[in-house]
Amino acid sequence: MNSKEKSSTTKPVSNPTPQSGHSILFEKSNYMLLILGLIFIAIGFIFMTGGGSKDPAVFDQSIFSFRRITLAPIFVLIGYIIEIYAIMKKPVEN
Repeated sequence: MNSKEKSSTTKPVSNPTPQSGHSILFEKSNYMLLILGLIFIAIGFIFMTGGGSKDPAVFDQSIFSFRRITLAPIFVLIGYIIEIYAIMKKPVEN
């Protein structure tokens, strides 16, 4: 039988050198925008609360008020837009 030697084609592994300057993912402005977006979302959900009737046989028309149908979803959407912007905003490089 013919015996062939297998040659190794792997390269020597070099340890990656640690970088001296760690780059952080978010800056203070990103975190402030994240908090602002969460505040807008929370206000929107607070605006949606209430309007229920204690008596199930009685219909309360206040559940269809401007605050619950229009204003609250606008606040929630603005909050989500702020959140997306805060996540996507790149840090300023010096």
